[in-house]
Amino acid sequence: MLLEVKNLVKRYKDFLAVDNLNIEIEEGEILGFLGPNGAGKTTTISAITGMSKLDSGEIKIFGLDMKTHEKEIKKQIGVVPQDIAVYEDLTAYENLDYFGRLYGLKGSELKDRIHEALEFVDLVDKGKDYPKKFSGGMKRRLNIACAIVHRPRLIIMDEPTVGIDPQSRNYILNSIKKLNEMGSTIIYTSHYMEEVEELCTRILIIDHGRIIAKGTKDELKSLAAVNEKIDLELSGVNYTIIEKIKKIDDVTDCFFNDNKLNIISKKNSNILGRILEIILQNNVEVLSLNVEKPTLESVFLTLTGRTLRD
Repeated sequence: MLLEVKNLVKRYKDFLAVDNLNIEIEEGEILGFLGPNGAGKTTTISAITGMSKLDSGEIKIFGLDMKTHEKEIKKQIGVVPQDIAVYEDLTAYENLDYFGRLYGLKGSELKDRIHEALEFVDLVDKGKDYPKKFSGGMKRRLNIACAIVHRPRLIIMDEPTVGIDPQSRNYILNSIKKLNEMGSTIIYTSHYMEEVEELCTRILIIDHGRIIAKGTKDELKSLAAVNEKIDLELSGVNYTIIEKIKKIDDVTDCFFNDNKLNIISKKNSNILGRILEIILQNNVEVLSLNVEKPTLESVFLTLTGRTLRD
């Protein structure tokens, strides 16, 4: 187990930010760590990185206890914060030199790692330039380079694609996949659900300082979803079809809307074949068909009752 958080509790005066939280992360995972603002994500990440002391509980990373091996653990962790943490008055190369030295790198090894990090984020030709002249996407990429210059085993990424153009965003997402393929375990937080769906092997949803759901994206969708929606565009309106479909077990509603037949059914009911059979028996042609499955966004809203930015 790469990371174990056991019964983590953190209070700020009378406010209970984290309430007996338990997390386990296997080596090689990309874990999506989600929750509305104020749910306890930042406090948990601060505890995992040693930036915030626990009131009670235990954190083990790489099999080592954070309380007694904090310095050793931190050398193997990289953090990509939401707020860009690079020095505007240092060149890209000098930023990496600074962060590399913080992690104990020096000499030829440091130079090799700096070149490797710049190459990874496609900024080799910008090494002598200052970040204050960079675009938002370039600054984000340099932010990542500073976090990986020491080749960390665990990388924590907090909103790494906020406020950047689609091209830079796509580059960063592909870079995250590559980092994972190269052996890094990643904790990923984002307000963009499509990123989480694309990247993460497993997802934790936290609210009020507790884990309220965990699993793969498909497991979470199955957990929260009650109904599925089937939309059919037909060659003609036939109300006989509606009456017959309504009699199918597991169909909860059926109606025409904007020239489309909308059918609401219980999840995993496998009734599509019977629906199509009824339509064809009534000499009506199906022009288009769409089965609407629950999204991670809808699951999140169902479980928390709040959007990510509340």
